[in-house]
Amino acid sequence: MEFLQITSPDDYRVQQIFHSYSTTFPEDERREWSQFIKLFEHSNVKVISVLNDTENIGYLIIWELTNYVFVEHFEVFSEFRNLKLGSHITDYLFKNYPRIILEIEPEHLNDDAKRRFSFYQRNGFNLIDETYVQPSYGEGKKSLPLWLLANYSPENLNEVKEEIYDIVYH
Repeated sequence: MEFLQITSPDDYRVQQIFHSYSTTFPEDERREWSQFIKLFEHSNVKVISVLNDTENIGYLIIWELTNYVFVEHFEVFSEFRNLKLGSHITDYLFKNYPRIILEIEPEHLNDDAKRRFSFYQRNGFNLIDETYVQPSYGEGKKSLPLWLLANYSPENLNEVKEEIYDIVYH
């Protein structure tokens, strides 16, 4: 498995990533195209294409913040799911980033949310906040009650949330 940082919105993989991102994540949980391509201008952001046998099988959108990495989006493309590839991706994250935080839908929302929560628990993440609210991605989009998960215990959760709000959603 290979992890390739994409540095330009002109990279041919970006269209495939954005198409999957737009169809997988609900409207309120994602950026519009104009916002998405601006990620490539932000020094804290890495858009990483995940390759398996030279085939693009998914991606990560991560934010390198003060002393942790925030995983904004993590997806294995639908045709590659249930092949244990997601666990290889979390292994990559753990090897490269000692402190990781991400947000997910609460497990009681639906069966997919329950499966995702179980996946992250099996792969070393713990629930650190059930009261987190993802800010709106913009006009016409709602803020959402989500859960924060991490592979460590942040000393000051409020500071972590403020930094995510100020940098990722600003």
